Amino acid sequence: MIIVKLGGSGGIDPAFTLDDIAELGKTEELVFIHGANSKLDEMTRALGREPRLVESKSGQISRFTDSETMDLMLAVYAGTTNKRLVEGLQQRGVNAVGLTAMDGRIASGPRKDTIRAIEDGKSKVLRGDYAGSIKKVDPTLISLLTSNGFTPVLTPPAISDNGEAINVDGDKLALQLAIELKADALIILSNTSGLLKDVNDPDSLITEIDVSSEASVSSAMDSAAGRMKKKVQAGCDAVEAGIGKVVFANANTEKPVTSALNGQGTVLRSSAEIGAGN
Repeated sequence: MIIVKLGGSGGIDPAFTLDDIAELGKTEELVFIHGANSKLDEMTRALGREPRLVESKSGQISRFTDSETMDLMLAVYAGTTNKRLVEGLQQRGVNAVGLTAMDGRIASGPRKDTIRAIEDGKSKVLRGDYAGSIKKVDPTLISLLTSNGFTPVLTPPAISDNGEAINVDGDKLALQLAIELKADALIILSNTSGLLKDVNDPDSLITEIDVSSEASVSSAMDSAAGRMKKKVQAGCDAVEAGIGKVVFANANTEKPVTSALNGQGTVLRSSAEIGAGN
């Protein structure tokens, strides 16, 4: 089982990923998870609003999701983006099924109505947020689909404990699902070659993060900017949970998933586990 997460940043051409999934799917079970952040930003601005981003005390950036934004999220993530990706896979001979993490309660958890965040440099208490955290993953529906030859195409939102749509982090969704499905690999694709020491220097790729080394993880987190911090944390958690191969790689290259499986990008591993195996 391979979990592929395609980021939602601008400048990503999904065609390479779709081509690769179609080829790999001939011999592997795959679950495809995607985001749509840049498209949601575009839609928000087209309607005369500015995306509202807030920062946690730990420096992680997230979207403040009021009820209007949730409506837009459903339209963009679960609607146009998800269905166009399903369409693309169907055109390539893949029997894809589009889902949100709400469907079948694939991912659920508490809604965080009130959050403490830093906005415009000021510490604030914000209310009315439809964001949450994943506390439970039920892979029943996903397993039912994959075991019958379907390829799930999955996206946030998830479902709250009270049955509300909640915005959850797509990388954490991929992580939790990979753990529950005991995936062999988790591949996280974005618009860069992996984690860069300098976001302005495409040649500054960090080829490896040793999750068992505090110094290596700390250096990676220092290099990660914005939402990339969440990716690094999710990747580290995946390795610690026993996922055999975790890689951050470039979506904008031919056979991006295959290349990542072959070690191209930023590979996350644990030297402690390797040492124990010897």
